[in-house]
Amino acid sequence: MTDLLYTAHIPAGEDLPAIIALHGWGANAHDLLGLAPMLFDGKAMVFCPQGPVQVPIGGGMMGYGWFPLTPGKPPDAVAFQAVADRLRRFIEETVTRYGADLRRTVILGFSQGGVMAYELGLREPQRFAGVVALSTWLPELLVPTLPKLPEHEGFPVLIIHGTNDPSLPIERARESREALRPFGVSMTYREFDMGHEIRQDALRVLMRWLDERVLRRASS
Repeated sequence: MTDLLYTAHIPAGEDLPAIIALHGWGANAHDLLGLAPMLFDGKAMVFCPQGPVQVPIGGGMMGYGWFPLTPGKPPDAVAFQAVADRLRRFIEETVTRYGADLRRTVILGFSQGGVMAYELGLREPQRFAGVVALSTWLPELLVPTLPKLPEHEGFPVLIIHGTNDPSLPIERARESREALRPFGVSMTYREFDMGHEIRQDALRVLMRWLDERVLRRASS
């Protein structure tokens, strides 16, 4: 059994597409669940695991993260690998338990959750239908460790970032875009006039991408 807490949206039906949605630093398992009614018209399983690192967010309240953050320093490699392994187990167990369609399982991450989405999706692209990276970055030290695989050719990756993001400047997304080019992925990159958030125009791009690059690709 998975050791990660999670929330889930499970509509009726069989062989449904699935979204693994990974929240950002200081949020929790409920943070991205509100997207569920809008993704695949609400007809997709959406699983939102909660990061294991507790983050004080003021007023005695706690949020959560995936790995410890130290300003100006790269992620701790041991802690990063440990949580990546936990997420792999969570995905394998959860997707199997609920009977989601493996050809249409997308990993989506916002902010720090997007780092985890990059790690999982680019390291084992054969396990996913695509990666969605929202307001996030691909750490420079992670890139050399990712294998160049035949499965990367044409692998769908969607990057969305705000040009006014005060937490992660737009340059981080542009650097990530360039770092991804040698992998041969099928990249869709969009910038929006927004901060560290997901606005309606960005959400519309996400929904269209899921329909065109995941549903249609799986059925072709």
